[in-house]
Amino acid sequence: MATVFLSDDDDLFDIRRDNVFKAVFARDTPESMGALSKLVSALIGRDISIVSLLANEPPSDNIRDRQIRYDLNCRAENGELIAVEMCLNPTAFELERLEFYLAKLFIGQDIRGSEVSYGDLKSTYQIAILAKEKFFDDNEFLHTFEYYDSVNKVSLDGKSRIVTLELSKLDEIVEKPIDEMTASERWAVFFEYLTHKEKRSRINEILSYEEGIAMAGSVLVKVSKDEEERARIMRDEKIELDWANYMAEATRKGHREGLEEGRVEGEQKIIELLKNGKTPEEIIKEYGNI
Repeated sequence: MATVFLSDDDDLFDIRRDNVFKAVFARDTPESMGALSKLVSALIGRDISIVSLLANEPPSDNIRDRQIRYDLNCRAENGELIAVEMCLNPTAFELERLEFYLAKLFIGQDIRGSEVSYGDLKSTYQIAILAKEKFFDDNEFLHTFEYYDSVNKVSLDGKSRIVTLELSKLDEIVEKPIDEMTASERWAVFFEYLTHKEKRSRINEILSYEEGIAMAGSVLVKVSKDEEERARIMRDEKIELDWANYMAEATRKGHREGLEEGRVEGEQKIIELLKNGKTPEEIIKEYGNI
């Protein structure tokens, strides 16, 4: 079992960032693959072993493409397909997005040929760790969605699942004794509170208790202390920040141009109303501020 202890002086990257998450779980090492297998097992509720992984990194020279969040696409020992991603800043349409990519993952399986059929389709999972937003009104942090007849209470028992882990719902869970937490709860607390210095002792408890998390923690420490890795991750974050600022400025510019266009249209309408005999008082009463 990996042994790792975090001191108050350890300067760790935030594992909730997509590029750091991939740096920890997408390595072709026993520690990284072991940690990923344990994470997936905890979230789907049964032991599973990841045997292959496609990280889907976009080209480093394409700034826009680097903003697209890519899943860790995994294949389990039994052939099941699992996509895992960390969403630090989920979009307003995150749930629709998850459904879309789960469908692509499922139908991407090749069942052409005389020796295979629909029955040979493997189970697929789209796992999303949602860092900042609360998507569901209940207090449950872990949800698993599948096709289900809500009127007649019948499950299709299909082969597609969406699993969401909401890190914004851990206020009570983080205070539980470590041995009373479920494996998924320990993973969630690890992700959310890893860089909180006041929770460092609690994280160390989890690291000593949970083998998979200890593996992930060990890889993260190595990544955080590796100068080349640090430079690459800092470069990625600079690209992300530059692109976010570019998009924000473009949005503000469009808003300003839209306001100016609206002002011009309003002035033209007022002129037309005055030409048609309306008094200023009548225009204000009838139309307000145009």
